[in-house]
Amino acid sequence: MAPRSFWKGYLKLSLVTCPVAMMPATTDNEKVRFHTLNRATGHRVLSQYVDAETGEAVEDDEQVKGYERGEDEYLMLEDDEIASVALESTRTIDIEMFVPADDIGWIWYDKPHYLVPDDPVGEEAFSVIRDAMAATGTVGISRLVLYRRERAVMLKPRENGIELWTLRYGDEIRDEALYFEGVGDAKADPKLTEMMETLIRERTRPWSPALVTDPVQERLLEIIAAKKKGRKPPARKEAPAKEGNVVSIMDALRRSIASESKPAPKGR
Repeated sequence: MAPRSFWKGYLKLSLVTCPVAMMPATTDNEKVRFHTLNRATGHRVLSQYVDAETGEAVEDDEQVKGYERGEDEYLMLEDDEIASVALESTRTIDIEMFVPADDIGWIWYDKPHYLVPDDPVGEEAFSVIRDAMAATGTVGISRLVLYRRERAVMLKPRENGIELWTLRYGDEIRDEALYFEGVGDAKADPKLTEMMETLIRERTRPWSPALVTDPVQERLLEIIAAKKKGRKPPARKEAPAKEGNVVSIMDALRRSIASESKPAPKGR
């Protein structure tokens, strides 16, 4: 069963409008979570705000937001002062412009969502907008209030639906030149490049979600399952010893290619 939508509103392009529903495209529901317990009693431990100087507990109605303007010096902001600058929640994704799909680098992508028509009557309008973007190789740009802030969002056709990505703010992206300017521009040896291409081809596989499983979570689930049955958790497998450092790139590539070319063990 498809998850319930967490946002409903309208998708609009000029005079074309249709009702839509949006759901997060990712979930962390399967992530292993822990509570902190008192080892002696087995009871949960609760967190509590305390005054950093006096150590005394601070009640909810005595807590206030503070903006640091100097060392140990803060400006207090009341809830109504913060609320006064909040934007009214919008229920319309009004597509302001379109840009070539390849112009927006992955680094700007923030949170993914699925956008679907929310009314059979509006499905045709939704489909026309989606298919026109796919045919022109463009994505739509709009603004929307999500997660308590107005955000730029990108709409990208995906099969029968539309991906909606919130985009990062400009001040969140660091200038790559600060990191890459010190990297030399020397050209790689063509022979080494050819050997590296061979190694890459040997390791190329079709994409599958199974390639990004979480081994740490799998190990935790094994331990939890064993403890539920009163058994001792399975022993951790020791990683194979690493070979010594190989100084020669050529030698390392030759050995890597030879290793990749060997038939995989049965059952792998």
